[in-house]
Amino acid sequence: MAGDVYVIAEPCVGVKDKACVEVCPMDCIHGEESDPQLYINPNECIICGACEVACPVGAIFEADALPAEWKHFEQINADYYREK
Repeated sequence: MAGDVYVIAEPCVGVKDKACVEVCPMDCIHGEESDPQLYINPNECIICGACEVACPVGAIFEADALPAEWKHFEQINADYYREK
């Protein structure tokens, strides 16, 4: 997967503040109540950055800027949409 998408990482787990959902112009951020976090659909994200700015816990990163310990969240976000 290219690094030109946004990814929701560890700080969202257990928080799921939906400020990012409200500002996303593509409606590509989802998550069920039972999910541990929210997820960005990498196939629909237009890389506008609105979600990153809106996130109150700093959980959203461009894939290329993900901290090393959270790199696996890029795959977690993508896998969420493969299962749908």
